[in-house]
Amino acid sequence: MPEEIILETRGVTKRFDGFAAVSGVNYRLREGESAGIIGPNGAGKTTFFNLLTGMFPPTEGTVLYRGADITRIPAHGRVGRGIVRTFQLVSVFDSLTVRENLVLALIRAGKEHAVSARFFLEDAWSGNLPDLSAGALGTVGLREKALWKTSELSYGDKRKLEIALALCLRPSVLLLDEPFAGLSDVEIVEVLELIHRVRKDFTLVIIEHKISRIVDLVSRLSVMHEGKLIAEGEPAEVLADPLVRQVYWGRP
Repeated sequence: MPEEIILETRGVTKRFDGFAAVSGVNYRLREGESAGIIGPNGAGKTTFFNLLTGMFPPTEGTVLYRGADITRIPAHGRVGRGIVRTFQLVSVFDSLTVRENLVLALIRAGKEHAVSARFFLEDAWSGNLPDLSAGALGTVGLREKALWKTSELSYGDKRKLEIALALCLRPSVLLLDEPFAGLSDVEIVEVLELIHRVRKDFTLVIIEHKISRIVDLVSRLSVMHEGKLIAEGEPAEVLADPLVRQVYWGRP
């Protein structure tokens, strides 16, 4: 039996003042798949992620999750359905401790705290929230730094914390936007090993410029150029495509 299509776009387009950052993209992601999206700067990759995750509404087209139309569902609603992302620039609260970042994310995403009065007034350290946050920190190797102020972490550890934030939300689909950006070679290896270790738990889509780092991570590679998908398939075949080589490296 073929795997279920978990996330799909049909003719999705995003225009800004007449400029098409994403143009008529048809994309299908199968449940359990690890997929990569590459392309030169300005190709539309992050804008496409923003459309998948509800950060932007599309100008045209449809986004489907498990066959249901989620085009008009906002970002927080998609998180509640299991679509979780990270960002190019690490997005964490430097003024909080590492553990507080995770507990805040768990509280805000939890259905029992959807009412604002509960969010502001209930005890953040009650129930199983501390255990869930400790488990996520253990997965990414930050358990011993749980009480550190986030501002004291290295950039690589902040990236691990951001991934822990995503993991503790128990995603069905995890979208990573350039997770190696700004990291040293040692930090890249650590984060890459972490992604390899946890990817079995969800469907993965990753945007990355460092192509050599993800060819062994993903089973399918898609290439965007000028807002359009120009190639898709197994990584080795895609990277040998003359059009891809011309667009990406300026030579066939």
